[in-house]
Amino acid sequence: MADAAEAASVDCGCAPTPAESRAFWKNGSITRRNALGIGVLSAVALSAFGVSSGVSAAYAASYPSWDDVQRAMASESSKAAEVTRIQGLIDGLTQKVAETQAAAEKAGQEFYDAQQAFFDAATKADELQSQADTQAATATEAERKAAQVATQLYRDGGDDTSLELFFAGSAANADDLLSRLGTMDKVYGYTQTVYETAVKARNTAQSLSDQAEVARNERDRLQKLAEQKMLEAQAAADAAQAALDEQTANLATMQAQLAALKDQTATTVAGYQEGVRVAEEERKRREAAEAAAAAAGNNGGGGGGGGGTGGTPGTGGWVRPHGGHRSAGYGSRPAPCSGCSTFHRGVDIANGCGAAIYAAHAGTVDFAGPNGGYGNYIRIQHGGGVGTGYAHIKPGGFAVGRGQQVSAGQVIAYAGNTGNSAGCHLHFEVYINGGTVNPIDFLAQRGISV
Repeated sequence: MADAAEAASVDCGCAPTPAESRAFWKNGSITRRNALGIGVLSAVALSAFGVSSGVSAAYAASYPSWDDVQRAMASESSKAAEVTRIQGLIDGLTQKVAETQAAAEKAGQEFYDAQQAFFDAATKADELQSQADTQAATATEAERKAAQVATQLYRDGGDDTSLELFFAGSAANADDLLSRLGTMDKVYGYTQTVYETAVKARNTAQSLSDQAEVARNERDRLQKLAEQKMLEAQAAADAAQAALDEQTANLATMQAQLAALKDQTATTVAGYQEGVRVAEEERKRREAAEAAAAAAGNNGGGGGGGGGTGGTPGTGGWVRPHGGHRSAGYGSRPAPCSGCSTFHRGVDIANGCGAAIYAAHAGTVDFAGPNGGYGNYIRIQHGGGVGTGYAHIKPGGFAVGRGQQVSAGQVIAYAGNTGNSAGCHLHFEVYINGGTVNPIDFLAQRGISV
């Protein structure tokens, strides 16, 4: 898998040089190991977004059992105390879910902003280096032409022409030599122009190379910042999910317990317990049915040019990440919304709300959570500096989590309309050493059409 990914980075012709890669990942930089071990950052990251280090306090509380409720019914004072306790737990859970979700959204927006700044810096560095290379080629060509002219002049006599004129014995010869001198002056003038062009191009190439070096340093700094923001965003997302899971596991029961304590009829506690059990079973059945329908019915191709089936294999272990048709390509475009980028760094594939999204290649999930304009987002690292991103996932549409190993074609999420999106679709990106490349070309080189 690593060999295939490394080959992919070579094929695209856009990876930083080996020296640049070593410089970025040397001692003190973000590593994959500590990128996956983000638990230790949770308290620090959340405190930065206004959530205290006691984020788990509300949902780590001891929840009342149905026996507690039954005993509390023995007296009005006990019943009132239990009602207050349960209501406080419900309010605490609700507040903590809201706080952690807000923190996750804020951290995700900061990750998004840092990530986009890095992408812009990487593009600038590449453009400057390309311009420098063009100027260097211009200088080399001009130097070659100047050398050719100088060589020819030397072969034709060069500066000895003036001596021939001095010793000429006839006006005819003098006229001929004067004519030759005029021609030689033009040749010398051309040679001087070529030489000046070469010098100017060489100086410009050096200046652009220096600017490109500065831009690469800024690119690397922003990449480290983006990776750090990703860790903080993941920690916040994990905390928000933990709060939501705890609420989901306990809220319905506590609401039923509260209703039982407040009920003035002869309804038994057992009746409320049964209601909770039936509701939970119905929820699980509904979620399973939705997941099965999305996986079975939404991986077919859509209509129109570029349509295809999600999960269709290409070469080298790569697969099509989503069914349906291409709705937007890679590159410059008018901004589709306020605050949206004018450069589209991925390809949009539309196959309907809830359609399955597949891992394009085997790898490790290193982010799964909210990410600003991307909405709900997954990033997978495939090795060899190659990664992929999947954006606009529907709320609750994650099928995998951070740190999970996935195989090519595995369902990882379901399409939605989160973030800066005007309709349900997958926004798919391909990264080489962190920077984006055209995913349409990348997949086409692997036998996959989008």
